[in-house]
Amino acid sequence: MNWEHVTSEEEILDIAENISSKSTCVIFKHSTTCSISSVAQRRLQDFKPSENVRVFYLDLLRHRGVSNFIADKFEVRHESPQILVIKNGKAVYHNSHLSIDIQELEGQIND
Repeated sequence: MNWEHVTSEEEILDIAENISSKSTCVIFKHSTTCSISSVAQRRLQDFKPSENVRVFYLDLLRHRGVSNFIADKFEVRHESPQILVIKNGKAVYHNSHLSIDIQELEGQIND
């Protein structure tokens, strides 16, 4: 899968205010030192988003402030690992840890 890396609050604002009005956005917050996060990332390897879905990746250890900004902006509790589906500037779905599941994610995107 081709992840688009996010590293700034400005990029998150662009997702919320612009990109998510045209495309469904998925944000995966990943801790590079956490084994559970690695399991969640492997579960997402077979995710094949349609062309109207953009998938973003945040290394939350390098960009903890951005991770906190995501929690505030989309009104979700910070978790790690965590996946969010953003449509029209709002988090319409989020899940974390070993509850991250590709089939559930695909179902949320296609709703």
